Amino acid sequence: MSNTRFDVPVAVKFGSPVQEKVLRTAQDASDFLLNSWPGKRSPKHREALQACHDAIAGAKPIMSARRAFLAVAREAGVTVATGT
Repeated sequence: MSNTRFDVPVAVKFGSPVQEKVLRTAQDASDFLLNSWPGKRSPKHREALQACHDAIAGAKPIMSARRAFLAVAREAGVTVATGT
């Protein structure tokens, strides 16, 4: 397995009461998409999940998984914070 750690972690806020979680790896993002996802399970959700699995398997770059996660988070209105 290749390195699945994001260069810059993604912090998400979700739920009621609001919870915060920091996603540091493609596995973290995959787990969040499967177990804690507050939005619809749309085609973009499936794409993000597949991108995470591909990155974990070493078939795609880790940044593809991160980008796909951020796209589905925007679509679902999930609050994310990225930065250094």
